[in-house]
Amino acid sequence: MTVDERLPFPRNQKEIQALGWDACDFVFVSGDAFVDHSAFGPAIIARVLADLGYRVGVIAQPKWDDVNAFKVLGQPRLAFLVSSGNMDSMVCHYTVNKRRRHDDAYTPGGKTGARPDRAVITYCGRIREAYGRVPIVIGGIEASLRRFAHYDYWQDRVRRPILFDSGADLVVYGMGEKAIIEVAEALDAGLPIDQITYIRGTGVMLDTAPDDSIVLPSFETVSERNGTGKQAFAQMTRLIDLSSNPFEDQLAVQGCGGRYFVQNPPQMPLTTQEMDDVYDLPYTGLQLNPGPEITGMSEMRFSITSNRGCFGSCSFCAIAMHQGRIISSRSRASMLREAEQMTRDPQFKGIINDVGGPTANFLHPACSKQLKTGPCPNRECLFPDVCPNLDANERDFCEVLKALRAVPGVRKVFVRSGIRYDYLMADPSDAAFKELVRHHVSGQLRVAPEHISDRVLHYMGKPSFSKYRCFVDRFNACNKAEHLNQYVVPYFISSHPGSTLKDAVALAEYLRDHHLEPEQVQDFYPTPGSRATAMYYTGLDLETLKPIHVPKGYEKRLQRALLQYRDPKNRKFVIEALKRSGREDLIGPGPRCLIHPRHAENHHKKTTRNRKRGKKHGVSTRSKR
Repeated sequence: MTVDERLPFPRNQKEIQALGWDACDFVFVSGDAFVDHSAFGPAIIARVLADLGYRVGVIAQPKWDDVNAFKVLGQPRLAFLVSSGNMDSMVCHYTVNKRRRHDDAYTPGGKTGARPDRAVITYCGRIREAYGRVPIVIGGIEASLRRFAHYDYWQDRVRRPILFDSGADLVVYGMGEKAIIEVAEALDAGLPIDQITYIRGTGVMLDTAPDDSIVLPSFETVSERNGTGKQAFAQMTRLIDLSSNPFEDQLAVQGCGGRYFVQNPPQMPLTTQEMDDVYDLPYTGLQLNPGPEITGMSEMRFSITSNRGCFGSCSFCAIAMHQGRIISSRSRASMLREAEQMTRDPQFKGIINDVGGPTANFLHPACSKQLKTGPCPNRECLFPDVCPNLDANERDFCEVLKALRAVPGVRKVFVRSGIRYDYLMADPSDAAFKELVRHHVSGQLRVAPEHISDRVLHYMGKPSFSKYRCFVDRFNACNKAEHLNQYVVPYFISSHPGSTLKDAVALAEYLRDHHLEPEQVQDFYPTPGSRATAMYYTGLDLETLKPIHVPKGYEKRLQRALLQYRDPKNRKFVIEALKRSGREDLIGPGPRCLIHPRHAENHHKKTTRNRKRGKKHGVSTRSKR
């Protein structure tokens, strides 16, 4: 077996020898299939290290119950690097109802079972079993969002900072290019891993707490399931937000079991040149793991990452905790180079599927102040209203899309990663709005108002629903002027903290009145690192520390059913939800009713009967989607 010369990341000893190496400097263990593409964090880190001359081997999706699977590349000269992959392994495995998912988007062929639950912890345990006290550095989304004590939805308890449970030596949090370079240089210079305690963008465990730090409530305090413990958890969440400013030099410290987790200040965001350097590395798009291509690779292969970071600060999203609130963006020239490279791919059909990032139309920092002192500690850029200091000029966004559209061989450029409509409308010019509608909507534009209740939207950190109505009116008017037949498709979240059954019924009525039938509903998922997860666990408004309504258990199921009230299998849940909320007026034959009991019952019986007939005669009666 020989390794592809374009992909110098060996998987075994034979491939190490084929490259003429005696050993790897780093061995990267990943819970995902390894794809050499800039959409994947492990590939970026491996390429950054390789570009500096370090020899990186890859163990992707090893058999975690076999210690020998972690020995295939031997012991690295410097360290093992461990990541669960592009997703938290628990989110990857389980739905919000805690049911096992049927596929894994980051495994060849979508096959499940290729990674363990809590992959970072399990992988580190096997490495310790194989090699003892070899240096281990953890990173990626799972490690980053679990770096402090965190609520674990699947066990319904607060867990320790991940360094304690994994036994690793150091965690790289956030976007890790700068930090991993400094860690590599320190190890290469002969510094022991336990002395590498000073690098920005990393966290370590220490026996004593440093002075002059932001002191978070201890794990023992925030894990108490009483009022004091939950108030401390809410306080901890607010302090973590304050510790995310790269312009501040303070450490953040949390006690745990007589030791301390110490987070160094964040790394500064990448400059445009640094961002270009990362994305201009010679990625090949090749997949190391044998078997079919991973699900969705065709979509990612022909998409372009334009930016990182997000100043939208939605409560249910942890992007700000991972990528930060200051935007980093690539130059137009770098994106054009990637587009031109796409046109040389035999599989390219002339369509760039997406140009974006966490938010597609955030291509520069929110304001000039952010590049001097960082994000404001006590206010948001877009919530509850647009900050008067916000730079909402969308000229860069507009010009990038125009330039990509002009690349020879490119027929269409779509924006599918989502936009902030309130930010787009804050631009005093309508050039970007018209550009988007005319050229970059693939029939449907997906935006996320998330709810219609302003009270629920407040807890979500989202603008008033009136702003969404204004956006839709403007979008429709622009489509009419351009003689286009395009639609806005709204995304809504059910059972978010603060949402009552009455709020869910009101949302269902909105869907009825606007003839919307969502095939999929985003039921709120309490994942580590978000403010909404802290609200879910504590039952508190994080600002006022006053109690708020949090739908859990069966009520969560009822709120979700209301958003798909037309589905026959939800009938009994919708009826119960309407009765509980005192809205039995919506049960009956009237045109404004959500449930027509006799019709729904007959429809369900007819559908079941037709399916049985179809099975009997070997015919599928399910509609194709």
